[in-house]
Amino acid sequence: MAGRDIAVFDLGGVLIEWDPRHLYRRLFNGDEEAMENFLATVCTPEWNRCQDAGRTFAEAEAEAIARHPDKRAMITAWWEHFDEMAPGPIAGTVAVLARLRARGVPLYALSNWSAETFARSRGRFPFLEWFRGIVVSGQERMIKPDPRIFAVLLERYAIDPARAVFIDDTQANTAAAEACGMQGIHFASPEQLAADLEAAGLL
Repeated sequence: MAGRDIAVFDLGGVLIEWDPRHLYRRLFNGDEEAMENFLATVCTPEWNRCQDAGRTFAEAEAEAIARHPDKRAMITAWWEHFDEMAPGPIAGTVAVLARLRARGVPLYALSNWSAETFARSRGRFPFLEWFRGIVVSGQERMIKPDPRIFAVLLERYAIDPARAVFIDDTQANTAAAEACGMQGIHFASPEQLAADLEAAGLL
């Protein structure tokens, strides 16, 4: 698409591998059923989203332990061993990011991520320094696909949405970006992303 020359990336699931199963499979000694039950009933996706939206881990742990006092050690492990849930970068996507950087494409990030764990994780991934700006949901206390967090990104960094492509692994988030005037790319693989960025004229 002509005129698109800015790239905005989601982080977890696009540039950084993230899945609580990396940690809890070890903690449950490979018992998949027990692990999945824990992630469906104790530290659920909805529970985690509250941290992404600004809730502190102290508050999150207290809430979950009140519901499941027998699971205290498993609940507190989320914060204590968070790095195991994000074991490394998605190398193929980082290579795409490097190509964009080499072409001089302005790079930004918009991520649903706890302010506390993002602060701990940032130094682990040097490519995060390539971004001209990063908006983290936990710091803003609002979360994708809320249009307000897209407005924060666009206004803070004076981004013309008509010039921007937004990459995310969640369809609702790319749809929200499109509603704000950006072009959305639903991420499925580094190869698919590279092809879509080439079609958009950024690579």
